This record gives sequence, structure tokens and C-alpha cells, in this order.
Amino acid sequence: IQSILHGSLEAKQEGDVQVQQHSKVIARGKYVHGFEVHKVKPDAVEDYRKAAEIYYTAIKDDPELHVKLTGSWETIVGEQDTFFHILEYENYSGYDMTTKKIRNSDHIKAYQKMLPYLVSRSSQLNQEFAILPTAPPHSEGGVFELRTYQLNPGTLLQWEQTWRKGIEARRRFVEPVGAWFSQVGRLHQVHHMWQYPDLQTRKETREKAWKLDGWAETVSKTAEYSRLMDSIVLLPLPYSPLK
Repeated sequence: IQSILHGSLEAKQEGDVQVQQHSKVIARGKYVHGFEVHKVKPDAVEDYRKAAEIYYTAIKDDPELHVKLTGSWETIVGEQDTFFHILEYENYSGYDMTTKKIRNSDHIKAYQKMLPYLVSRSSQLNQEFAILPTAPPHSEGGVFELRTYQLNPGTLLQWEQTWRKGIEARRRFVEPVGAWFSQVGRLHQVHHMWQYPDLQTRKETREKAWKLDGWAETVSKTAEYSRLMDSIVLLPLPYSPLK
């Protein structure tokens, strides 16, 4: 009965091994990227911005911490009053050391000052896809698009292989900012981020890619592996290293 209701122990172990093997095949493996998502009370957005800047710039500039701030953004299309922060840790050991030090330092006080302005918060730990290391800090202006896919369990490797074949069509017109897949938190998710001067340029760029061989097939096949898809347009905050 246990096996019927919950699956056999052997099957679960085989599934865990498969996920680990897939991660080793497609991951860059050098860093862990923490995605922190804060939904803010509409009447507290300005206060939150100030508190968040104090906290994230402080941990970014602290040499004792094993973390870098990849970027901080505010949603302009998608769930309003939502902020995204991506932190880069020196793998899981760096994450462990950093979070422990933050909990036992004055940084935790700065973090707690953000909490009264929040409706909810979530975190997720991601690995970079080996084919797309995260872009270094730059200031090019414009808007960012974060695309998130909730995959059917067990399809990560197929998704990556299909996307790998078609991504060169997109790279002829725009270089991705980064691409990640989740390992802790909400599982079976992949994210990729792009930067455009404006939404009109985004539209024109995507139309050009659709005309190239391979891209339409890539979109069709990756959609088969996905249960949900989101496209969120973001504006970088003033202190964001990526902007």
C-alpha cells in the first residue's frame, strides 16, 4: 500500500539520482544564485526602496561576506509592487557562511527594517546553466525581462538540450543576461533574463529571431516541457550592479 500511495523507495531514489545527474550535466557549478522576491505593500514602496538599498548595498560591500549582488529590480509589468534581488554566493559553502554571518551581525537589523513594508517574501537557490554564465556588472540602460518556466518534473535535461540548440538564433540579436535552474525552493523551474533598450526593441528583436531556422522549433518543444510560463518586465534599482 505504501508503494501504491507514495511510490517505492527504489523509484524515489532513482528519481533523486536522475535529478542530481541532470544538474551535473547542465550546471556551471561555480556559484549559487539566490533569488529573493519581495512583495511590498502598495503604500510602502518608497520606504521599502530606501530600506532595501541600505541592506543590499551593505552586504554587497562587506568583505567578510562570501556574496555579490548580481542585481536588484522592480517589476513594471507583472505583479506590481514586487522586487527581485539576485545574490551570487561562492557555491553552497559560501551561502552557508554568508547567511550565518548575516544572522550574527548588524546586517540582520537592516534586513528586519524591510519587513514591516512586506506583504510576503520568498527565496530560491539556483544554479547557472553552463552555456550561459551570468553577465558581469554593466550599465547599459533600458529594461530587463525575466522569463520563468515551471517544467514538468523530469524534463530539465530535455528542456536544456532543446534550448541550447535554438538559443544561438536569439544571440544573433541580443545576448542573454543569465539563465538558471532551481535546486532549492520551488523546484522544476528555469529562468532566463534579457535586457533591451525598450519594449519596442524587444518586440522587433523577437520578431527577427522567429524568422531564423530553429527558433520556432525551440519555442514549440520547450513549451511542451512547461506547465506555466511567466514574462516579467523589470527596471533596475539605482544601486543594482546590472542596469
